Amino acid sequence: MEITWTEAALTKLQEKLGEKKGFLKLKYDTEDCGCVVNGITALWLVEELEEDDQKIATNAGDVYVEKSKMIFLDDIMKIDFVKEANCFQLKSPGGILNPRMSFYDKTHG
Repeated sequence: MEITWTEAALTKLQEKLGEKKGFLKLKYDTEDCGCVVNGITALWLVEELEEDDQKIATNAGDVYVEKSKMIFLDDIMKIDFVKEANCFQLKSPGGILNPRMSFYDKTHG
């Protein structure tokens, strides 16, 4: 799996992270979505990783993805930031996977 960040997304990511410590996850979230195939991707900053998390090297450092959820993602993806919508966007060569991807700080710091 390959994940690349655009310059706009890198700038916004650094702004959101600041001096915070943690692990960045590309989370395929299925909570309140009905079933596992109806999930939505989001960026999570977490304090600890789970056993299922797999490291993906990116141009912004490591991002973690749940190995069991990788089937719902594409092999090549790009994370962009859309200033007008004030949100991240997940794209692949096949199209837009999430036009309004949220960032959640799940740390306690």
